[in-house]
Amino acid sequence: MHSGGTGAPADGGVVSGEPPINFAAHQVRAGGMQGAREDFENMLSLLVRATRPGARMIAANPGDWGIDVLVGDLGGLVAIWQSKYFFPLVKESHQQEIRDSFKSARTNAEKHGYKLNQWILCVPSSMDPPTASWWDSWKKREQQKYKVQIELWDETELRTQLISPDADHVRRHYYESPRVQPSVRPTPAETAVAQLLPPDEDEKLESALFVRQLREAGHAEVTAAKREFFNAELMAREVVDKGVPWEVAALTTADATVHSVWENRFNDACQAQDDPKLPGLHTTVMTDIRTQHNTFASGLPGGVVHSCGLMHRVVDDRRAGWVKHWRQVADEAVDTKELPDPQTAEVAPIDIARGETDEVPVAQLTAVEADR
Repeated sequence: MHSGGTGAPADGGVVSGEPPINFAAHQVRAGGMQGAREDFENMLSLLVRATRPGARMIAANPGDWGIDVLVGDLGGLVAIWQSKYFFPLVKESHQQEIRDSFKSARTNAEKHGYKLNQWILCVPSSMDPPTASWWDSWKKREQQKYKVQIELWDETELRTQLISPDADHVRRHYYESPRVQPSVRPTPAETAVAQLLPPDEDEKLESALFVRQLREAGHAEVTAAKREFFNAELMAREVVDKGVPWEVAALTTADATVHSVWENRFNDACQAQDDPKLPGLHTTVMTDIRTQHNTFASGLPGGVVHSCGLMHRVVDDRRAGWVKHWRQVADEAVDTKELPDPQTAEVAPIDIARGETDEVPVAQLTAVEADR
């Protein structure tokens, strides 16, 4: 009986629990015996190359000179690996094919001027008793007659080679099934869905300051901006209402980050442009926010749309704009919102500045909430 399993070698090869090497895998991979022969030969070429640097395959055009895998110089000494996909057993009917393969390797070496130094027969199975007896006698006779070293890489030797550290990549590629990765629960940000903008909200937001600032900068379409703002508002309210400390802290950080991104880009644009509408500023800022989203918004239950919306909230809070005279636009806007009374503001469970659990007004959690 021949087991397909392998023990853990002392030299650091396959560890306990690795799947067994089953050479029938070539039939499954290639869809039958015909394809399995080629697949086995390809595996053998990689295996020999992994353990014998410089090994190469020889293509049949029209013949392969009796060579499947070669190590050496075709102008000098060579070692040849002969692939034979005899499966599941090497038996008497295969003996003539083995003789013919060795003869082809010898005669082509003589014909083309190189010396055959070593010939290795590679089979993915074991010989039955009569064939094993024949092999031992034939090998001894041929070695003495032609001065060529003859070896056998049967299933046992192939497995020994495949479990070596040098051949680990070959074994994994040909004989391991893809491992199913354990399911990982997605983060809130990965499952965050940007809500559609209700028609009534679309109409109400037309008079919002952030929309006026966009119009002042020459933006004809602002529907996407409204949706971003709307989703950011929903997210911010959820974070404050739930009062989860790390989410509240993340909201504060995200607000400060998008404001900083805008400020840096605004200052650069003012120095580089004479046009008071600062064309391209909005696009540049939003591109930066999208690029940095995974970094500054990792603790928030929102996606890129929500992060862009945080920038619109900063504008709506009179802390930024898209034209040089954005402060004037903000001053001229009619603010219909009532500012919260600091004396009656709700309380949140954490002090962001100190990272402690003292109660502080929600209005102090973020600059965004301070003016709302």
